[in-house]
Amino acid sequence: QVQLVESGGGLAQAGGSLRLSCAASGRTFSSYGVAWFHQAPGKEREFVAGIDRSGASTDYADSVKGRFTISRDNAKNTVYLQMNSLKPEDTAVYFCAAMFTGTSRYARNYYYWGQGTQVTVSS
Repeated sequence: QVQLVESGGGLAQAGGSLRLSCAASGRTFSSYGVAWFHQAPGKEREFVAGIDRSGASTDYADSVKGRFTISRDNAKNTVYLQMNSLKPEDTAVYFCAAMFTGTSRYARNYYYWGQGTQVTVSS
């Protein structure tokens, strides 16, 4: 059982930065791949970034590549998403999700989800 809690969302200006955190419960967090997804109103949930259980391998959506960085600290049971050069189109609710052993760009493959944190970027 893994419980995920996101934090760090808020309001930022275009060109600014935010750092999201995803804190996990459970002693086996290092066995889980983790990803960030976002969902804007009226749109489907979309993959943003993923990281494998060791942190050695990462994956990014083309729309955020070069601007966002995903990382993890297994000693703290936390995954981070550093978001730089924010754009108004980054506005969405951001969710972290975990799946056992692997990572995927597909939301259907993730069993554990957080409640989400709102990110709003003003122009």
